[in-house]
Amino acid sequence: MPSAFISHADCNRHEMGSCHPECPERLSAINDQLLISGYLNFMDAYDAPLASIEQISRAHSALYVQELIAQSPKEGYQLVDPDTKMNPHTINAALRAAGAAIQATDLVLDGAASNAFCCVRPPGHHAERDAAMGFCFFNNVAVGIRHALDVRGIQKVALIDFDVHHGNGSEDIFRDDERVMMCSIFEKDLYPFTGEYIPEKRMINVGIPTRSKSDVFREAVEQYWIPALEQFQPEMIYISAGFDAHREDDMGNLGLVEGDYEWVTKKILEVAQKHSQGRIVSCLEGGYVLSPLARSVAAHIKVLIGAD
Repeated sequence: MPSAFISHADCNRHEMGSCHPECPERLSAINDQLLISGYLNFMDAYDAPLASIEQISRAHSALYVQELIAQSPKEGYQLVDPDTKMNPHTINAALRAAGAAIQATDLVLDGAASNAFCCVRPPGHHAERDAAMGFCFFNNVAVGIRHALDVRGIQKVALIDFDVHHGNGSEDIFRDDERVMMCSIFEKDLYPFTGEYIPEKRMINVGIPTRSKSDVFREAVEQYWIPALEQFQPEMIYISAGFDAHREDDMGNLGLVEGDYEWVTKKILEVAQKHSQGRIVSCLEGGYVLSPLARSVAAHIKVLIGAD
């Protein structure tokens, strides 16, 4: 069966100012690259639905959701964090981004898609249970995971996060949820300056030094992630797919290239095929320099659709 590609035009209407790195052009660059590569021909495209307040509240407190929506400006911008703003279209975009993760979950579990990539923004992995931060409002992947666990009856989920920044929001939401194992690799001493403390043995946090390249990244995956995932045996795998560890992305200081994203996706797919019936839902997180972002997403999707 084909992979699913989920996005929505509303995700392009959210913006935080002309010089902000988390910009609508990110999605345009990805779409252009996938069209050029021909990979979209092997995927079924879907428009992301709006997540409901009930669905969002499985990952966030109801009070936080209500207060965030109440802050939505009728014009201009509303600052919710030093680097995170809302415009009049932000809430709809955020609800679509979270809705994409829910739709992806249903498509994969219902057998309508072998796996899914959610090409959405705003990103989500910094959004904590009660706080927006780091360009994130709702934790998209967390909303999808809670849908799988609480609605669809999945018992064990693995969350893989290879963004250059630690997914503090996802850790905050799943710290006490024994049904979720979170495996993350991130640059040490970089925003949000978390991840060094490991609150649970299910939180496989691997901070790697500034200027690390492919060899350090791949060794960490092989040494820490794979044994933990093999032992946990997840029934479904979610990916917080951030591509800002690329050597051309100045939001971080690591030296990954497209081949590393292809390689790590293959490793994740091997685990999924062994333990999870191949079920993977991937959600876009970071990646802010357009060309390497687009090329890296294409390398990731190439594996998901089985084009190599």
